[in-house]
Amino acid sequence: MKIIFLGAGAWGTALAFSACRHPAGHAVELWARDAVQVAAMQVQAPDGHRYNARYLPGQPMPSALVVRHLTESSLADLRGGVEQADLCIVATPTAALRSTLKALVGVTMPVAWLCKGFEASATAGQGLMPHEVQAQVAPQLKAGALSGPSFAQEVANGQPTALVAASGHASVREALVSAFHSPTLRVYANDDLVGVEVGGAVKNVLSVATGLCDGLQLGLNARAALITRGLAEMTRLGQALGAKPETFMGLSGLGDLVLTATGDLSRNRRVGQLLATGMSLDQAVASLGHVAEGVYSARTVLQRAQALGVDMPIVQAVVGLLDGTTQVAQTVSILMGRASRWEVSTPNPG
Repeated sequence: MKIIFLGAGAWGTALAFSACRHPAGHAVELWARDAVQVAAMQVQAPDGHRYNARYLPGQPMPSALVVRHLTESSLADLRGGVEQADLCIVATPTAALRSTLKALVGVTMPVAWLCKGFEASATAGQGLMPHEVQAQVAPQLKAGALSGPSFAQEVANGQPTALVAASGHASVREALVSAFHSPTLRVYANDDLVGVEVGGAVKNVLSVATGLCDGLQLGLNARAALITRGLAEMTRLGQALGAKPETFMGLSGLGDLVLTATGDLSRNRRVGQLLATGMSLDQAVASLGHVAEGVYSARTVLQRAQALGVDMPIVQAVVGLLDGTTQVAQTVSILMGRASRWEVSTPNPG
């Protein structure tokens, strides 16, 4: 297969590494818009290796990986079929998904995005899930998402990982499995794109809450409570949007939530930890050097939940913290001070 990645952040680069190492011998190209970054990745370091020093420092690139400059001309070639490829992976943050998909109108190969978030609304209207953005700007694409519990550094290292290929199109699911399923990377197919996208977006917001919990040293009991109740919130929203409840017990739900809420490589969790120290949101985000999708998506997730009448108190508390309407201590009080209720559902009084 020939696989083209649009975007050379940490996750896109790591997955390109994995595709290069695939036993099938894929031809893999990594396209980036930043000409300076492209030039740096094309030059060998003194040790003979190339690196994406900005996002995966110290991680040598596979020698077969081709790095190219992503330009309007190269996108035109992709749309016109001049650049023949079997799969296109959009490896941009959620904020750049709309413009990237617009540029892909006319391509015929399967397309999949890696971003995990809801698009923030530029107006008073509701923000959208990635597949809803695609339906607006490039409805003819056969597209889907590749998601699941995964840190870029570990995938780049070739450590065992499992992902979910989600799409309503069998051809997209099959292309993703063919491209990435390998001895170190298992890929499971799923046709519940809504559930996979909701899980990927909401777990990032919940991870800010667990980071706050850990930063304040509230203990493992508190962390477990947040993860468990957060999973309930995620499932309620997903079902209200039409997802299958069982999706949230899988890799893109519980699996991704546990990883992001507890792992030291989680950027969203790190934001919560930094806020617990008294750092401002701007300072916390700036210190990461990478995108923290939970910060970008939190308000939109809450907006969609409120429009559907779905109760998401943890997400609401995180949004208050990010917006500065509540302080750290108040956020903890809000989360722990709610009235007692039945855990699963109200029992039959009879």
